[in-house]
Amino acid sequence: MAGRIPLVLLACGSFNPITHQHMRLFELARDHMHQTGLYRVVGGIVSPVGDGYGKQGLVASKHRLAMARLALQSSDWVSVDDWESQQADWTETVVTMRYHYGHIAAQYHHSKDPPTNEQPASDVPQLKLLCGADFMDTFKVPGLWMDDHVEEVVGRFGLVCVSRGSLQPDRAIHESDLLSRHRQSIFLVREWVHNEISATEIRRALRRGHSVKYLLPDSVIDYIREHNLYTQDSEMKNKDVKLRPLAMQAIQD
Repeated sequence: MAGRIPLVLLACGSFNPITHQHMRLFELARDHMHQTGLYRVVGGIVSPVGDGYGKQGLVASKHRLAMARLALQSSDWVSVDDWESQQADWTETVVTMRYHYGHIAAQYHHSKDPPTNEQPASDVPQLKLLCGADFMDTFKVPGLWMDDHVEEVVGRFGLVCVSRGSLQPDRAIHESDLLSRHRQSIFLVREWVHNEISATEIRRALRRGHSVKYLLPDSVIDYIREHNLYTQDSEMKNKDVKLRPLAMQAIQD
């Protein structure tokens, strides 16, 4: 793969808990980006959101980090990073991307400004946000994203989106003028072996005492049992709390 653009894939999210589906995103995305003939994936990063996000049922970041590390023990190219989860407040995705690009660039003694599509840095890996198709719908939620943040995440860095079930990420692009403008920076990955594992459904099964074996790595299941996670009580956490990005937007308005 000599001459190809080095690339790091970053996945941000709750990972509450991390599932086989989350991990498959990385493998599918790496295969797809290699098949473009342009890129060489050199790393992957899982970045769990901080506790301040305010999502209902979100267990403490220390547990989500521990489960992610257990799940990815067998990976030789995807790692778990705790920077985002350790911030005092919820951190916008674009801020997390800037941090990671800066960290990557520093390793190559290069400018911390991300390269543009027109002027790529030849030696520093590019950084693209990796997501599932359901993520595309978040761009439609009023107040959840600022337009300039979408411009930077999609237009400046780039997005790798893996299909999921009947969701159609290409429709989300078509319906958004902003996303359509940066269509060349969005890579859509088709998952032919459908994987419908949902962290929400896993938490529901755990609350009801049902088996989740083969949906999660055994090491993660053991951790959940050891720490008594995902109970009726834990699901009530943040029940009446507005998501932090929506609360921040309301304050700014």
